[in-house]
Amino acid sequence: MHFLPTSTSVALLFTITFSSLSPVSAQRQISSNSLLDCSSNPNPGFTATVFDVVFTPDNDKLTYDINADSTITGFVTFQIQAEAYGITVFNKTINPCEDSTLVALCPLNPGQIPINSSSVFSQSVVSQIPWIAYTFPDLDGTIKVYLLNTTTGDEIACVQANLSNGKTVDQAAVSWVLAVIAGLALVVSAVTSGLGHSNTAAHIAANTLSLFGFFQAQAMIGMTGVHMPPMVEAWTQNFQWSMGIVSIGFMQSVCTWYQMATGGTPSTVLTNVNSQSVNVEKRSLGFAKKLASRGLDAFDYVMKRDTSDTTDSTSSIIDIYGIDRVGFRSNVEPTNIFLTGLGFFVAFVVIVAICVALFKGFCEVAVKAGWLKSDKFEDFRNGWKIVLKGILFRLILIGYPQMAILCLWELTVRDSAAEVVLALFYIIAMSLALLWAALKVVRIARRSVQMHSNPAYILYSDPAALNKWGFLYVQFRATAYYFIFPGLLYILIKAMFVAFAQNAPVPQTIGLVVTEAVFLIAVSILRPWMDKKTNTFNIAIAVINFINVIFLLMFTGVFNQPYIVTGIMGVIFFVYNAAFSLVLILMVIVTSVIAMCSKNPDTRYHPMRDDRGSFIKSQNNLNTELDALGATARGDMRMKARDLDDDSDSLSSGSLGRQQYDASGVPLPPSTSASARNVPQYEPPHSPIDPSQPFIPSAGAPRHGPPTAGYSDYSGNGYSDNGHGGARNGSPAPRGNYSQYNGSGNLSNQDTSYRPQANAGPWQRGAGYDR
Repeated sequence: MHFLPTSTSVALLFTITFSSLSPVSAQRQISSNSLLDCSSNPNPGFTATVFDVVFTPDNDKLTYDINADSTITGFVTFQIQAEAYGITVFNKTINPCEDSTLVALCPLNPGQIPINSSSVFSQSVVSQIPWIAYTFPDLDGTIKVYLLNTTTGDEIACVQANLSNGKTVDQAAVSWVLAVIAGLALVVSAVTSGLGHSNTAAHIAANTLSLFGFFQAQAMIGMTGVHMPPMVEAWTQNFQWSMGIVSIGFMQSVCTWYQMATGGTPSTVLTNVNSQSVNVEKRSLGFAKKLASRGLDAFDYVMKRDTSDTTDSTSSIIDIYGIDRVGFRSNVEPTNIFLTGLGFFVAFVVIVAICVALFKGFCEVAVKAGWLKSDKFEDFRNGWKIVLKGILFRLILIGYPQMAILCLWELTVRDSAAEVVLALFYIIAMSLALLWAALKVVRIARRSVQMHSNPAYILYSDPAALNKWGFLYVQFRATAYYFIFPGLLYILIKAMFVAFAQNAPVPQTIGLVVTEAVFLIAVSILRPWMDKKTNTFNIAIAVINFINVIFLLMFTGVFNQPYIVTGIMGVIFFVYNAAFSLVLILMVIVTSVIAMCSKNPDTRYHPMRDDRGSFIKSQNNLNTELDALGATARGDMRMKARDLDDDSDSLSSGSLGRQQYDASGVPLPPSTSASARNVPQYEPPHSPIDPSQPFIPSAGAPRHGPPTAGYSDYSGNGYSDNGHGGARNGSPAPRGNYSQYNGSGNLSNQDTSYRPQANAGPWQRGAGYDR
């Protein structure tokens, strides 16, 4: 019964994702709305500002609305070729002088040529078009029209139209389902952590963040400057929400106003889409020529956004690719892309912060009203500000790939001076914040190793460190706390290739291949994540990311393979990525549902080998004598007395706090320089339990007896030898023969000899006492 929501959600996602494979309308059709030049002539003789053609096979009718400009004079013949995935499926020659519907083109004269008519094809012609052209989503088809001299047969001009059957895998419902699943999984992780199931929360958070990173990697593929098959473009468009590319009407108006107010010139691609042909490039036409042309015009492209409108009103064709292509498909003007992503990120951070504050208020009201038990979310309620700081840092980490790409890209297009300043501020501020946090984690871990021979000791025993900086290291094993540095460098390098190489698809793709290969090798060798399952989960994602960029390199056409190979690879790309995404989502949903339905979901996971579970302890729930002794052994203080930002008053400092506390919170008497035993500042804490004495008395041993030699009475402070054993009633002071505490802060008559250390028990080794 617990798995019913999981199966339902997966079935819904599967249905929505693949619903586009079946016809969604009763009438089949093939259409095109842009006309491109495909001739080798640098001065095309035939262009169109309006091109809207629809073919419906059910009535064999071709309807067209064209507004063309021609510089050609004379009698011409039209040779029409239709291609699907690089294969010619239709070839027909039409003489306009023999067709009553095209008599206006006989002969062809210079000037503007408006054509608004329809033609009916014979059944023999229609039967040449395969049925798959009407049903397969994101049809990779084109139709070329060659204008030939009727007398000589020479080619005068060539125009090309990209075809669509109205079916696509780019579905808004898919994007919403993916976003909701990722968001709910993060919420489940936070709630599970608040309920005290730290192991389950760590696994859900790690897998959800990896899933979100995979979504962003898919979006990055779509943001590259490579001309990809239409199915790949459509599939990657489903993930652009993870990069903040979301079209909201009022936000677009605000972005346009801000750009105009700061000296920029907004683009009008979407505004003029009905009067200009927009070429959403999906395949490389004359790859070497276009690559060279873009390399020579790169500087002009950069400057265009600064000095003039991106959409030249005198041009009848607008070529968009890369990040501009992503914005166009999302109904976002090219000059609004950066501000859209920035606004989405800032709004998300603010909304999450408000929700955390509201939840804190709700918890307090619910506890006072008796709706919640007083121990529910107690750690969160007592330290919610530290938790909020950790959440904000986590959001910065989640949004870093998005903001790194958009900010670096904005430096190349420069929509306005103010936007360039915003881009510089956010990329520098976010990078420094994450770098500072990572350095803080390294510093804490090294101090923990120095003091306790175990990096997990302070990283997990100090709730302030765990709540504020844990987002950087909880997904890794304790000894791989440093891996956040390679992770951040990996993100930044990918962002630089995507942002700076929009006009150079081959170098861009080669850089991504090398980056993904190095990262895959590194994670396969180091396996830095917390356990075997999490390592498998993340290494599988790295493998798919590497395969994706290999496919991307093939899409560039650098190997000069037949286009049918590229088309088939586009279909394969969609199939294996959709299947893999479904598996990842299934795993995250199942884990989240079990966490919410199970009373103790931590039992599903084996204890971590770094023994972090023995250090993660609530500072407000020391319910047993063993918990109290363990807290004293670790040197814990109350959460409010510890802050890692204050190195003189935290577990990350060598002093372990300015004032020690016993298990009940009573301050222990401080030692002074007059003490006979001078304790080094960074000496690791010793156990209050004498390892030579059994922690649990044997059957023949008395449960109560005189105090051991290691513990003397503190009669001046209420600690006396009353016959019940100093180990229970005495202060948990370090081992040694001490006389009476004189009340002045000094310990007199101390024995400077120490008993040899016995073999450390398992609990001591877990706490890092075996040196």
